[in-house]
Amino acid sequence: MANLDAATLAGFTAGFHGDVLRPGDGEYDAARTIWNAMIDKRPAVIARCSSTADVVRSVNFARDNRLVLAVRGGGHNIAGSALCDDGVVIDLSNMKSAQVDTAARLVTVEAGATLADLDAATQAHGLATPTGINSTTGVAGLTLGGGFGWLSRKYGLTVDNLESAEVVTAAGDVIRVSASEHPDLFWALRGGGGNFGVVTRFTFRLHAVGPNLLSGLVVYPFADAKSVLRQYREFATQAPDDLTVWVVMRQAPPLPFLPAEVHGTEVVVLAFLYAGDPSHGDAAVAPLSRFGTPVGAHMGVQPYVNWQQAFDPLLTPGARNYWKSHNFATLDDGLFDVLIAAVRTLPTPSCEIFIASLGGATSRQAADSSAYGQRDAQFLMNVHGRWDSAADDQRGVEWSRRLFKEAAPFASGGVYINFMTAEEGDRVRAAYGPNYDRLARVKQQYDAGNLFRTNQNITPA
Repeated sequence: MANLDAATLAGFTAGFHGDVLRPGDGEYDAARTIWNAMIDKRPAVIARCSSTADVVRSVNFARDNRLVLAVRGGGHNIAGSALCDDGVVIDLSNMKSAQVDTAARLVTVEAGATLADLDAATQAHGLATPTGINSTTGVAGLTLGGGFGWLSRKYGLTVDNLESAEVVTAAGDVIRVSASEHPDLFWALRGGGGNFGVVTRFTFRLHAVGPNLLSGLVVYPFADAKSVLRQYREFATQAPDDLTVWVVMRQAPPLPFLPAEVHGTEVVVLAFLYAGDPSHGDAAVAPLSRFGTPVGAHMGVQPYVNWQQAFDPLLTPGARNYWKSHNFATLDDGLFDVLIAAVRTLPTPSCEIFIASLGGATSRQAADSSAYGQRDAQFLMNVHGRWDSAADDQRGVEWSRRLFKEAAPFASGGVYINFMTAEEGDRVRAAYGPNYDRLARVKQQYDAGNLFRTNQNITPA
């Protein structure tokens, strides 16, 4: 454990307005527990901040005492970058307010907020900004890695809708960052991860969304997998920006609209959201039910916030998770063969493969318009290994890695930074491509000492 004398720690806590937790404190173990149960780290100090001033104090404390520093927003990152061993964790989870300016169509949200917090505030006014697909995900981590979900084909990535941010730098300064203020840092924050400072507030542009939209699931038997995947490929390349369709391949959970004999069998699920007027959506989604003979379907008009939470039961905290991911410019038949073989050898019932459809507005910006440069990605595959027992770690990880390796020849070479596991530091340059060198220069300017290194790290130039 870090060698912190009582006087040093007392000096820190004296001016801190949130809670400071140390090993042995009653709430310490709960505070060091995050979404992925494979992450088991023991910080020396967990600083539960209540304000930007607390964040400044924590950054200065970690830097001046040469302690490893990690930053926790939602604690949902697969690699476990929200925690560190033997250092300081800046825990933002109590900072989650969201203020909507309806006239300007902007929302300012604190960095501890989850997608559920953000959606609740904005959908009260029939507004939204593109985020992810699991409501317990933290806004901060999602945004800093790029951010995509059901609205992205229509409105772009989360970072494409970022207007400004409040940032605490490695020097302990609080700065406002936007296209006109510290523009290089603003560029880097939009996809560059937590490398450049602690973002305490984000301001996003909002769009009229819902509040009721057409969404749903169409489920096919796995015997039809290749045919369904081929038809999906053709359909997705021609779909309007209003329509997003993802593929999920897994064992069927006991959904009430599926026959009991389908539960626990391998299936191909088409999950969709139509982001436009629901009355126009029926014709757009109708072909999804004609790729074969579905074993079940559930679709209709429902609140957007409900659809944002529809997959939460499959992504609850406390399970052990291991991911591997690739980007694709197109989906090859050879890839389908690899995926089908892998689904037939799922190591646990909770493991799955999903293919996200990107394109649309996500591809219309230049690759150097933000740190997120994977604008050529039309599809993204995530190999989602998930199980409950540590006894399944070896076979679950081996299955995920084997599938990742076999899919690599069909991939574009890029990767989404938020889906990278802790041991994938060698892929950071590939994740940023030609943008990496500029990111390294921005890193040198704002964090030359690499204080913010508990992440997919960009080395200062």
